[in-house]
Amino acid sequence: MKKHLAAALLLIVSVALIPAVPALTKRTPANVKGVSPIPQEGYAVSGENTAEKPDFNASPYKVLDTESGQILEVPVRDYVIGAVCAEMPASFGKEALKAQAVAAHTYAERQRLREQESPTPELCGADFSDDTSKYQGFFTKDEIKERFGDRFDTDYAKISAAADEVLPYILTYDNVPIIAAFHSMSAGFTESAENAWGSPVDYLVEVDSRSDLTAPKFREDRRFTAAELKAALEAAFDGAVLGDDMTSWLNVLTVSDSGTVLEASVGDRTVTGGQVRSALDLRSAAFDVRYEGDEAVITTKGFGHGVGMSQYGADAMASEGSSWREILAHYYPNCTITAA
Repeated sequence: MKKHLAAALLLIVSVALIPAVPALTKRTPANVKGVSPIPQEGYAVSGENTAEKPDFNASPYKVLDTESGQILEVPVRDYVIGAVCAEMPASFGKEALKAQAVAAHTYAERQRLREQESPTPELCGADFSDDTSKYQGFFTKDEIKERFGDRFDTDYAKISAAADEVLPYILTYDNVPIIAAFHSMSAGFTESAENAWGSPVDYLVEVDSRSDLTAPKFREDRRFTAAELKAALEAAFDGAVLGDDMTSWLNVLTVSDSGTVLEASVGDRTVTGGQVRSALDLRSAAFDVRYEGDEAVITTKGFGHGVGMSQYGADAMASEGSSWREILAHYYPNCTITAA
């Protein structure tokens, strides 16, 4: 792959994943943020780039086991299946599972190419690690058995069959694996990369995902006492002057067309909605704030950063008869389905 993978733009893609029953594994599953608190995960990706032709291979992925320090060689098929098991419930429609498999495969290919061009010292030669605070979630087969329990045979067979049907394919833009961002559910429209992360990406743009409005826990109220809100804001925004009036501590200033808070005031400081989300451990940066007595009530819409494919939206499209190709074309416009 050309040296373009060391290009100028570096996006930190925060991927908030969908709630599911947590697996009892040696590491925190990527998709249980809605069930138990885990760090907001993200992965580093290089900027937009071009190549004369795709340069992919079928060799196993190298996954650093952070507990043992060993580098595991995981066949592509096993990795894609393990990633889908970690990222999306088996109860979702088969076409949605296929779309997720292509996104997971695309992520892995892009990350492998990035490491080939600019290795991360901490990975010790691996393509990525099992640290879900930094990289896409992945379960080994033993972990999947533990997670699925009595439903292992049925659920593993369903996800494996879906992955097998799309295993030859990834998504590309200008012949390079795309930033395959995804999230649990949008606020009704997906968010652009420009609004979420400050840099435009041609295929990570706002698209209609209004089926998300009927997803479970689309809206969530979080209540904070004055002491709780003050402590959280002061810890996250060192030096911010909050004053005596609680109603001036946090307020929304500007909101994108998709519903993401672009700017908010924290006392005398202007911050981003994403920063508030992290500070208060909110489900999304699409929120509003109201004050009731001595409490602040923050209502969020959706779950995740809102960029790329909505997983609940993908499942809704699948239930309406859309194919995995149609799902991917909707959420990643202008991209090409490429044989890896």
